[in-house]
Amino acid sequence: MTNQTIGVIARFIALPNKVEELKAVLLELIEPTRQEAGAIKYELLQNQSDPTDFTFVEEWTSDQALNTHLNSPHLQAGLAKLEGLVTAAPDVRRYHLLA
Repeated sequence: MTNQTIGVIARFIALPNKVEELKAVLLELIEPTRQEAGAIKYELLQNQSDPTDFTFVEEWTSDQALNTHLNSPHLQAGLAKLEGLVTAAPDVRRYHLLA
């Protein structure tokens, strides 16, 4: 990442009996998001020691590009499917690279 880009870490914790359902919802977001203007990196990780723990690692060209993503129809549709699948609201954090 360069100093001008925005890094995002977005963490989702599945209910223990909903891991595969949450994974399916999150996987559906990857391809349309990677096609968005301003998307540099959009990767989904699953914790090896805790399969309920999913994290997106993202890099965006600007706050504007990220905000456009957050309001995109495919992301809003995906977020609407989270009820009953996650333990809490997603933990989404924005970062700037320092070194």
